[in-house]
Amino acid sequence: MTRTRRRLATAFLTLTLPLLSATALTTPSPAAAASDQEGRPLSIPAPTGRYAVGRDTLHLVDKKRPDPWVPTANGRELMVSMYYPATPGGGSAAQYMTTDEATLLLKGLKLDTAVKPGRLTAVRVNARVGARPVGGKHPLVVLSPGFTLNRATLTTLAEELASKGYVVALVDHAYESYGTTFPGGRTLTCTACDTIESAPSDAEEKALLAKAADGRGDDLSFVIDELTRRWKMIDQKRIGAAGHSLGGNAAADVMAADRRVRAGVNMDGTFFAPVPESGLGGRPFLMLGTKDGHSPGSTDTTWGLAWQRLDGWKRWLTVAGSGHFTFIDMPILGGQAGITDPSAPLPGKRSGEITTAYVGAFFDRHLRGENRPLLDGPTPANPEVTFNQP
Repeated sequence: MTRTRRRLATAFLTLTLPLLSATALTTPSPAAAASDQEGRPLSIPAPTGRYAVGRDTLHLVDKKRPDPWVPTANGRELMVSMYYPATPGGGSAAQYMTTDEATLLLKGLKLDTAVKPGRLTAVRVNARVGARPVGGKHPLVVLSPGFTLNRATLTTLAEELASKGYVVALVDHAYESYGTTFPGGRTLTCTACDTIESAPSDAEEKALLAKAADGRGDDLSFVIDELTRRWKMIDQKRIGAAGHSLGGNAAADVMAADRRVRAGVNMDGTFFAPVPESGLGGRPFLMLGTKDGHSPGSTDTTWGLAWQRLDGWKRWLTVAGSGHFTFIDMPILGGQAGITDPSAPLPGKRSGEITTAYVGAFFDRHLRGENRPLLDGPTPANPEVTFNQP
């Protein structure tokens, strides 16, 4: 296993092993739930916006591009969960993750002998499949998950943005997660992991991860092509991109190549594919990361280089007590089960609140033109967040 994959697996194991090692959940009676914290179904927090949230799922194939990891595949395949502002009361319950996806994620993390997939598939979400969209034109935000991780791990952020009037495209990139289910009963595994694991040196590993970030940038641009053609509720002049880990690098990458993307966010991702020397055309970018790993002068020097090259509105925020997974669903779900990662003691509920508040404020400001003082500097209500000025 390469250094990058080992760090990823170790961090995920630390957080999720105590969370997941209980038996698969069933829905308890109210009395049982009240007396048994471990038996309660885990859930994505209720979003705070004015709208209900709808969800659709798209299978997109770019047949003009070969898959970078499996050249014999019939084009570059993507699975996209579409979250959108909806009217209340319609649709059916959406599933967090398929059984195959949960099974392969646990196997990839070496947890398959101790954990039942039902612990993940039972997570309750707020989005409703087939809910009726609200009228009008809405900004689009495309989201990309961390390397090896299923797109479902960004559900909290996707639902929160949709509840506030955004259309959100949450993208899984073929062969880059431990498992992604595609139509026809196919679940693709992480061929890219095997390729990167076989890299003979750190330098070659980083080069492959840069290739992956570049490929994801192309994926996101293709998704924007398809959605602006198909989804009439999208305002084509208000498009943003964000992601976690490698997905955050992809957000910067798509901005460098696609002028339609007006604003971007990197949540704790190394810039394996660097921001161009010429910058991002004056467009705004937010870097939101861990205090230990991504403060100025930290071992990840790519953030300092990116900061120098960003040539528009920019913020470099770090969060005390956070870990690499602070910005996704896992600490939130762990917190509900009474679990905190000792290396990242920020409570799960607080992790979700900080992520959705700052990312949401960023897009409100730069895609809607709304005043968001939260981004102007430190606030007493958010003492964990440092505004870095290197």
